[in-house]
Amino acid sequence: MHVPDGFFDAPASAVTGAVAVGALAVSLRGARREQGGTSRASEAERGRERTAPLAGLVAAFIFAVQMLNFPVAAGTSGHLLGGALAAILVGPFTGVLCMSVVLLMQGILFADGGLTALGVNITDMAIVTTVVAYAVFRGLLKVLPRSRRSVTAASFVAALLSVPAASVAFTLLYAVGGTTDVSIGKVATAMIGVHVLIGVGEAAITALTVGAVIAVRPDLVYGARGMRQGLKLRVNGVLMDAPSAPSAPVAGARASRRAVWATGLATSLVLAGFVSFYASSAPDGLEKVARDQGIDARTEEHAAAGSPLAGYGVEDVSDARLSGGLAGVIGVGTTVAVGSAVVRAVRRRRTSVPSQVR
Repeated sequence: MHVPDGFFDAPASAVTGAVAVGALAVSLRGARREQGGTSRASEAERGRERTAPLAGLVAAFIFAVQMLNFPVAAGTSGHLLGGALAAILVGPFTGVLCMSVVLLMQGILFADGGLTALGVNITDMAIVTTVVAYAVFRGLLKVLPRSRRSVTAASFVAALLSVPAASVAFTLLYAVGGTTDVSIGKVATAMIGVHVLIGVGEAAITALTVGAVIAVRPDLVYGARGMRQGLKLRVNGVLMDAPSAPSAPVAGARASRRAVWATGLATSLVLAGFVSFYASSAPDGLEKVARDQGIDARTEEHAAAGSPLAGYGVEDVSDARLSGGLAGVIGVGTTVAVGSAVVRAVRRRRTSVPSQVR
């Protein structure tokens, strides 16, 4: 659903750019709470420390899986958006940052998603998907039994709904600032129809990924925090929380953080460097609707069209499989590096605050 340059007029691009900047500022503050912690942290803060290393990896994994377009209808494909997955694994504010890093890398390095449309893409693919998905996810967990299966099921529904929500947001934005005179009703029908189907794929990928991480390290999943019921003791006829053992190993943990991180990175590299070659070449949902409804009439050439990685290939590498694979590997490496750097900066800012207050 990457919006190219030329779909939106200058005022709409400027307004969504301002919205994106404001949302990123809010997300930076929120991410400090989600990812903060010190050596004397409480148990909740130690949970934040455990999820922090995942943030850069989540961004890289989303980048890799977005390269895997899957067929959804005749002549149409779809790919993961990733907002739901990011929000559930590392938190909604950190999720917005992860998604923004992915979109920035795609726009600058691979000419995927217009630079003047970056505000639109962040608003639609990072903010809307993350907010809608996490709201649905938390709402479902309030009524479902407290279990790992509930977290996985809630992630499926949240991801499923986040994709058509993004298509509705795109349609509303286009109705206000689109550059062509088209029937918005027809655009809405087409966009929502195809993205409901894409949402099924999004839901399956999200639930499988969340379920896989919960199976080995439930403490690394932000959305599963507080899932386990604490032990109660009856003292003088009154139920009280039993004291916790901070040094005790996490229940259900089967792998170290380093092993989870290495496995996730290796998976991302394989998906982007090898599996992506076999992805569907059919246009994705937005591209198909744009062609059918004529909203791509004023599409402009991407400002980064001359990038040596434009189009997810390496310039001067003639073998298509090798070119695409190298581009995917470079993209994963760059995204994990930038995403990790952003989270480290957020955490350093968080831990420096107490000393400044003194």
